[in-house]
Amino acid sequence: MQIHVYDTYVKAKDGHTMHFDVFTAVKDDQKAVEYAKQWLSTIGEGDATVTSKECSFCHSQSAPENVTDEINKNGFYIYKMEGC
Repeated sequence: MQIHVYDTYVKAKDGHTMHFDVFTAVKDDQKAVEYAKQWLSTIGEGDATVTSKECSFCHSQSAPENVTDEINKNGFYIYKMEGC
């Protein structure tokens, strides 16, 4: 599966920066922002500001099976990096 990667930087409640990627099957900037907000809500950061400025398209690539399975199930996959 070809996925689309959205590089995301968000300020957490305590002020630190959270860096993560949103992986999607469809290249849709607004959907990626919605997915980022959805995930942030699940970790108690639902009030974080997320727009296309914080969550922007980076590149497309192939995905491993576990990522593909998660995207098929939920529509997206969050790849956590710094501060998550």
